[in-house]
Amino acid sequence: MRAEDVVEVERLSSEAFYEVDKRLARRDGPDPEPRSAERGAQWVTRTQHYLSTDPGGCWVAEVDADLVGFATSFTRELMWVLASYAVRPGLQGHGIGRALLAAAMQHGRGCLRGMLSASADPRAVRRYRSAGFSLHPQMHLSGTLDRSAIPVVEKVREGSAGDFELMDSIDRRLRGAAHGPDHAWLLSEFRLVVSDTSTGSGYAFHASDGTPVLLAATNRRTATRLLWECLAATSGQAFVPHITAANEWAVDVGLAARLDLAQGGFLALRSMRPPAPYLHHGSLL
Repeated sequence: MRAEDVVEVERLSSEAFYEVDKRLARRDGPDPEPRSAERGAQWVTRTQHYLSTDPGGCWVAEVDADLVGFATSFTRELMWVLASYAVRPGLQGHGIGRALLAAAMQHGRGCLRGMLSASADPRAVRRYRSAGFSLHPQMHLSGTLDRSAIPVVEKVREGSAGDFELMDSIDRRLRGAAHGPDHAWLLSEFRLVVSDTSTGSGYAFHASDGTPVLLAATNRRTATRLLWECLAATSGQAFVPHITAANEWAVDVGLAARLDLAQGGFLALRSMRPPAPYLHHGSLL
């Protein structure tokens, strides 16, 4: 992948993921919507971040000079992460995806562990399992937040770049590798809150609407405190994605807030167990 490919890659990813969302949508659920311009711009800056830190992990596939697929991946210490991966709709089944995944995985050949967040697309799930990943079903919480259920949240403060060393130490404890330079990109896009006490430490990034995009803590009490802080910032409908069975504390918070629980997609892992207490980022994991 080259820098000039990124905008076209974003358009291809939006088309491919929208097609998957429509194909897998539940009949009783809301209709999928195309990626917004705001989210598209954020997708571009995030992919530029991967390309700046790990150019050898970012690949595109071309047929007759037309871009037909891509894979972005990166390594952090001894962790390999597949950030995003897609083939243009209608061109699956011709070996394009297999070649892209192989190129991306070659970038992580020296890593002990691996992570990726997958949709429930049967073709993608089959490919990840055949590549040696264990598959852990994911849940999400959504709905109208019962604001009367929000407790008084104490021992949580605004975070800054000065907290990155603490955050990296928490990352290593939970998933075996720090996020390193990813924290700076996250801080440029999201609010950071931190809890650091004698009994536990943790941090969370959340979007402007309160959606947690990455949460990590050394114990469930601290994680619960941070998730309530995110929910307190909710505007409109609440959404808490990427919950594995190892993180039932998050389910308990969501049910206490009168949110609805549903399933969707998988956390795919290699040589590790699901991190907890931890709500992963869908691309930065």
